[in-house]
Amino acid sequence: MEWHHNFDEEPLIIYSEIDANGFEIRKVEQFRDGTSTFADESTTTGTTWLSEVAVPSLNEIAEQSEFKAEPIEASTFEAVWRSAHEERR
Repeated sequence: MEWHHNFDEEPLIIYSEIDANGFEIRKVEQFRDGTSTFADESTTTGTTWLSEVAVPSLNEIAEQSEFKAEPIEASTFEAVWRSAHEERR
């Protein structure tokens, strides 16, 4: 999901892996300065954490003008996840 805003401390792109009940399993946030942070049920980095409530549907998110939300392939998420981890090393 792309988030169109002018806040330096907030992510521009948010990738979330969602379970069958709508809850985040893993998340990666990418920031304006090129850095990424991530979270899963055992790890958080930076200001990134998993939501404690179910995530709205992509359609609900996309209805908000500041967001562009679309599904991605699992392989794309895995590549982003690995890249965020590599960046932290």
